[in-house]
Amino acid sequence: MRVGVVGHVEWIEFARVPDVPAGGAIVHASEVWEEPGGGGAVAAVQLAKLGGGGLFLTALGDDALGRHAATTLAELPGGLRVEAAWRPVAQRRGFVHIDARGERTITVIGDRLGPHGDDDLPWEEVAGCDAVYLTAGDVAAVRHARRAKVLVGTARALPALAEAGVALDALVASANDLGEAYEPGDLPSEPALVVRTAGAAGGSWETADGARGEWAATPLPGPVEDAYGCGDSFAAGLTYALGAGMTPAEAVQLAARCGAACLTGRGPYAGQLLSTD
Repeated sequence: MRVGVVGHVEWIEFARVPDVPAGGAIVHASEVWEEPGGGGAVAAVQLAKLGGGGLFLTALGDDALGRHAATTLAELPGGLRVEAAWRPVAQRRGFVHIDARGERTITVIGDRLGPHGDDDLPWEEVAGCDAVYLTAGDVAAVRHARRAKVLVGTARALPALAEAGVALDALVASANDLGEAYEPGDLPSEPALVVRTAGAAGGSWETADGARGEWAATPLPGPVEDAYGCGDSFAAGLTYALGAGMTPAEAVQLAARCGAACLTGRGPYAGQLLSTD
């Protein structure tokens, strides 16, 4: 399969702490590390691992962090090819507390950088993709992404998706997070499939023709490390499964496995599935 992501990157500094500090408190980190993150990056790496390679169209700050992010992503297992438009701004960053339960609390610094349809990127290759996941981009980028056989979007990109007026094969939303909520009518054309995640409670899906279903959270393949990237890995698994022709019920099962696997790795990439086996 040929898979891709149109989306964003954040350079993340992680700190493992007993608890997220309350106002005025001081906590001591037992471990710190840095690596590229953000929904676009995490999903792109997971998709590449599942598909034996993948294309990532993004925008990065033209500074040391942006350049380092591009190089690091391309060197991760999976064979991801990173194509970036370089912006004359600082690379967007983030700080993540990982508490003793593995829960992540995120602070982001800077504006989200997404690709534009008029950027000098290989947009023509999107038409040859079996499945593409979109997390960020302008209206023209969304329309380029729609040339893929299957296009999955995140509810965080609703403004651009709505303005572009394209029909989605699937939309990934959250049952709990208001920032990722979706209600019928939020898009001019209803997605063929809407998937709502609910963390440890699993989630639900519904199709435009009225079919519905639920899934339970997948048993973890190992101890919990941290939750950063679980939802993005889920979305990548869903995108891959739909591109492979799986039914919605089958697709959410593979997606749930991807999310569960990510939860057992340090950072977003160490635990990700390497294949659909």
